[in-house]
Amino acid sequence: MRKMICALGASLCLFAAPVHAADYPTQPIKLVVPFAPGGSVDTVSRIVGQELTKELGQSIVVENRAGAGGNIGFEAVAAAAPDGYTLLMASSPLAVNVSLYKKLGYDPVKSFAPISLVALQPNVLVVNPELPVKSVAELIAYAKANPGKLNFGSSGLGASQHLAGELFKRRTGVDMVHVAYRGGGPAMTDLVAGRIQLMFETIPSAMPYISSGQLRPLAVTVDKRSAQLPDVPTMAEAGVTDFVARGWLGMAAPAGTPQPIIDKLNAAVVKALAEPAVAKRLTELGLVVQGTSPAEFASFLDSEIASFHTLITEAHITLN
Repeated sequence: MRKMICALGASLCLFAAPVHAADYPTQPIKLVVPFAPGGSVDTVSRIVGQELTKELGQSIVVENRAGAGGNIGFEAVAAAAPDGYTLLMASSPLAVNVSLYKKLGYDPVKSFAPISLVALQPNVLVVNPELPVKSVAELIAYAKANPGKLNFGSSGLGASQHLAGELFKRRTGVDMVHVAYRGGGPAMTDLVAGRIQLMFETIPSAMPYISSGQLRPLAVTVDKRSAQLPDVPTMAEAGVTDFVARGWLGMAAPAGTPQPIIDKLNAAVVKALAEPAVAKRLTELGLVVQGTSPAEFASFLDSEIASFHTLITEAHITLN
């Protein structure tokens, strides 16, 4: 009798899952942002979340779980119930941290179910105008003539600005010194003041200083020119090949979330990103709007993990 009851229960569960997925969502959805309020990941999450609320008919509640380079938020989502009611706005640290930290409470691939890539976040190489260079070629020549005398800043060890600088060193053969700050703001302050000479910064953060003439842009770090800086060449156009350094954002759920729920979320995210008002706001933030299938996002994440691992290993960067 117990076997019959168990078998009956199992069969009912099999039928129950699709029905649940079809009804989904029936309650508010929590979108975990692994960083503090006010940053780019938080801002994008609120813009996209507002549109998803319309698409899904349930509130998207942004919850900031900052700390440990994003690991606290990543771990929280990895441990959440795979029912579609806890989601993650992932970003490039998800692909980076596995090579930076010796121990993590999650696996960047096995712990999550990809939903969609949301946007790419290009960086721009900016220098203090007092530095006597007006192009990437001149910067490389100056750096080679003055080995170890140029300092580039970042918001911290292993941050996107740091990794972009390390990639630049490897692609050009220059010797520069990395200066890690506690946040991008202090780094930009020192760059404008001339205490450091260059930085790879996100376009929105750098734009006010570029517009005021306090910083000089030399190149954007992706394969297409930015709408915000149409006269600034790409790194390839500037003569540095095989150089792409940009952040990204993507949405994911805990591993084990039913595929019908993932598919429904994917359709909603892709539709939200295609909404002209949403696309316009994200573009104004210097982002390149995406919108992919779950499989495409999974493949992208695999590629990012591999490429960051190579760079971090070659540069001997560790945090613990």
